[in-house]
Amino acid sequence: MSALPSREVRATGVRLTGLGYGAAQAGNLYRATTDAETQEAVDAAWDAGVRYFDTAPHYGLGLSERRLGASLAGRPRDEYVVSTKVGRLLVPSPETAHAKDPDMFDVPAATRRVWDFSRDGVLRSLEASLERSGLDRVDVVYLHDPDDHEEQAFTEAVPALVELRDQGVVGAIGAGMNQSAMLARLVTEADVDVVMCAGRFTLLEQPALADLLPAAAARGASVVVAGVYNSGLLARDVVPDDATYDYAPAPAALLDRTRRIAAACAEHGVTLPQAALAYVRTHPAVTSTVVGLRTADQVRQAVDRHAAVVPADLWTDLVGRGLLAPEAHPDAFA
Repeated sequence: MSALPSREVRATGVRLTGLGYGAAQAGNLYRATTDAETQEAVDAAWDAGVRYFDTAPHYGLGLSERRLGASLAGRPRDEYVVSTKVGRLLVPSPETAHAKDPDMFDVPAATRRVWDFSRDGVLRSLEASLERSGLDRVDVVYLHDPDDHEEQAFTEAVPALVELRDQGVVGAIGAGMNQSAMLARLVTEADVDVVMCAGRFTLLEQPALADLLPAAAARGASVVVAGVYNSGLLARDVVPDDATYDYAPAPAALLDRTRRIAAACAEHGVTLPQAALAYVRTHPAVTSTVVGLRTADQVRQAVDRHAAVVPADLWTDLVGRGLLAPEAHPDAFA
């Protein structure tokens, strides 16, 4: 199958398909995944036209990068885009190799993460990512969660990435975070091309509308939306009692609100996950949506959801019911 529709990141020549493959699960996020499951999922994504694949050293202490690179081996390199991240170096830790990684990934803790947003740390991290993945290049490099390292990110990490981009080593640069305010500052004050915003522009909450999205639109930067399901709450047609929000049990009031949104979606002939994916694409600054995928069945489900046609009057109905703020209606984005 041909690639899904794509959009160029700034004027970099890097094009991202509207749906991206998030490879955190390939790093055994929460539970073990096999090499075969990852290969089948990547194959299914390719067959469906997905050509953007996102990974990071953080995901499974390098396992995600290794598996993604192996799963893409043999594919025409100019036909797909891979993004990875810098800011966490993986350092050997034989004294903890007997234990399990404490950061949500079901892998041995044979290495440990060390924060490093220095120029040298950026270069070392990218070199290690290329070695793990077996790729000849990475197309997009993000600073990964520089929340507590803001000064070093601006003074050392971003200039290092700009240098790599200007040398043609990478195609586009930016940052990925679970907040929008610092991303907005990066877009406004630094020479970045694309940012990944996780969980802060969704059908449930839109703080990025106040800072990041208008800044990106004004500067011509691209926004990739991740965490579109708010870590699970928007991921099912019927919202279960044990749904999670931001990686913790969802509060009762939020469960109730989400169920009311789901009921409105059903009245308009669509599911809650279909609406969640469609909503974020309504903002002109959003170039792609990355969804974490573990199996081939999950890939096919995500592709079907992505392709669903969601009626525009759903957003108007949600505003009328008090479930979406008027300024969050897509008509307000123009």
